[in-house]
Amino acid sequence: MPSPKPHAELRLERFLPYRLSVLSNRVSQDIARLYSARFNLSITEWRVMAVLGHERGLSANTVAERTAMDKVAVSRAVSALMGKKFLNRQTDPSDARRSSLALSAKGYAVFDQIVPLALAYERKILAHLAPEAQNTLLAILNTLEAAELAEKPGAE
Repeated sequence: MPSPKPHAELRLERFLPYRLSVLSNRVSQDIARLYSARFNLSITEWRVMAVLGHERGLSANTVAERTAMDKVAVSRAVSALMGKKFLNRQTDPSDARRSSLALSAKGYAVFDQIVPLALAYERKILAHLAPEAQNTLLAILNTLEAAELAEKPGAE
């Protein structure tokens, strides 16, 4: 009987995409503990709010692109946030199929309470790194994000 063909080897604990995903999930869950119970928000809802808190008047599709989240998940989050009166939707007068989203006054009131909590959490994480290492980390993330975007179909 011939010896079995060896399988490809992948060590997840050393595989960068896996490690980034696990770390991202853990950080997102930790931050969610800061706002989920207090403000009744899911991670997806907060991400939508965070994008719209920075830039008003985006479509749900643009929010999905900016957050790299599934359009269905963003749509559900938008619906939930509309139900909580955290978002306003304005239909484009020239094209009824288009609409833009913005945080409402109530949404900004919550946003303005969560942002300091999120930034404090970020500082707590980054405190584990020396300032030079923090700068290096940010530079590495910028480089990897730019490389990932450049490799997308249709990118030049």
